[in-house]
Amino acid sequence: MKKRKLAVILAAVLTSVTMAACESTSVPEAGAATEAATAQENEKAEETTEEAKEETTAASGEASEEDDKAKADHVAELIDAIYVQERNDDTDEQCREAKEAWDALTDEQKEMVEGEHADPDYFGRDTGDVSKDDPLNADDIGENELLVVSFGTSFNNSRAEDIGGIEKYLAEEFPDWSVRRAFTAQVIINHIQARDEEKIDNVEQALERAVQNKVKNLVVQPTHLMHGAEYDELCDTLADYEDMFESVTVAEPLLGQVGKDADTVNEDKESVAEAITEEALKTAGFKDIKDAEKDGTAFVFMGHGTSHTAKVTYSQMQAQMEKLGYANVFIGTVEGEPEDTACEAVIEKIKDAGYKKVILRPLMVVAGDHANNDMAGDEEDSWKSMFLATEAFDSVDTQIAGLGSIKEVQEVYAAHSGAAIKASQKSAGTGRTTEEVTALEDGEYDAKFTTDSSMFHVNEANADLGKLTVEDGRMTIHVSLASKNIVKLFPGTAKDAEKAGAKTLEPTTDEVTYSDGTKEEVYGFDIPVEALDEEFDLALLGTKGKWYDHKVKVTLA
Repeated sequence: MKKRKLAVILAAVLTSVTMAACESTSVPEAGAATEAATAQENEKAEETTEEAKEETTAASGEASEEDDKAKADHVAELIDAIYVQERNDDTDEQCREAKEAWDALTDEQKEMVEGEHADPDYFGRDTGDVSKDDPLNADDIGENELLVVSFGTSFNNSRAEDIGGIEKYLAEEFPDWSVRRAFTAQVIINHIQARDEEKIDNVEQALERAVQNKVKNLVVQPTHLMHGAEYDELCDTLADYEDMFESVTVAEPLLGQVGKDADTVNEDKESVAEAITEEALKTAGFKDIKDAEKDGTAFVFMGHGTSHTAKVTYSQMQAQMEKLGYANVFIGTVEGEPEDTACEAVIEKIKDAGYKKVILRPLMVVAGDHANNDMAGDEEDSWKSMFLATEAFDSVDTQIAGLGSIKEVQEVYAAHSGAAIKASQKSAGTGRTTEEVTALEDGEYDAKFTTDSSMFHVNEANADLGKLTVEDGRMTIHVSLASKNIVKLFPGTAKDAEKAGAKTLEPTTDEVTYSDGTKEEVYGFDIPVEALDEEFDLALLGTKGKWYDHKVKVTLA
């Protein structure tokens, strides 16, 4: 019995020991598996977290880039909104808003600005110290105003040195006249106002300022090179203000009258040709034109170019250079009008002439965008780049300087202003009556038809001349005018022309032929002449239905 109990006890103990052994063996194995699983889960979790972080960062980066682009695009839209030629009631606020939005951008965002006209240079390019420029828009003008009208430039240094140089010279030459400024390019006016907070009058603003200041005598000096589209538009604008002043006179542009053909030159063209060539030679270190020619150096003066009939002026400047003996001086234009002034054509001329060195310089009043970019820029379509691309020249250099800072050029403008001031001072002339011209047989004669306004004149194709007809002691002159903007004339005053029954002169339709062969239809008039060499009243009616008083004179050519 005792043996049986002992056996049972031993069996129980062995079973207990065995189970304990089994338990002690199996528990560690389960723990290891759990730890491995946990490690894997943690690793996966970490990977998921990193991926999430990367996705979040990428999403954040994309959102940030989109935000940067949106802000830059907004500035571009604001710039494009003020890159217009018409001023309106919102212009001042639009200029302010555009600059504030630009200033709020980061440097990276500014580089992203791109629109139809907008780019980072609109606000970001350094063009010089604006404080050196005087906008000449002060009141208290006095009775006599000399309004200097320019296309304009947003390049601060050039504006101060070139346009400002002309204005200062005129102010010194004519101390009894208040010199004021106007620009014709509203795009440029807006650019300067938005970027630098300098306000420059456009032509209408300047004229309104003159009216409000009770100016009596207005002389307008355009800084334009020629009688082109800008000059014509200026005259059209002035026509609306003529009756608000006692006298309005427009001076000649820099190169004077256009002339009949490509070979026609004048004193103005000669003076300018000599002045700009001398300045270019001095800047390049040559003692004279022959010295440069021996060195194999050619000079190219790059103008703007125009489709206007006045484009023959560029050909005339080339003819003037040749007449002066400047064989190594060439005239070109950005627009390539006339065709032989296009960059490719000029390159071929210089290659054919055998010159191996080229110096480019602007034939423009200011050294602005055209000079810095179209002429001297690094883009492949700049003149410098196109000359270099031919690999036909040993060197291609540029001189970035406008005409306005050259003293001799300033003197030409002063001569034109002086002539206009003298013309504005009306003086009664003594003339010959019809009875005193009985020596003239019946027939037709060339006669000069002059007026007191540069907006009312004989078409340039006819060089101030009309056809005077003498018949039975009576004289009539037929003149072809500049356009169809004058629809009626009246021999007398505007007041009498408005009376019932007034007999007005009706226009004829004349065809004129310009020096380049182009033709145009304009209005002409047959005007009765009571006396030669004597001023008489002749009122005109414009397209706006208002009569204007004028004085005219007829002189035998």
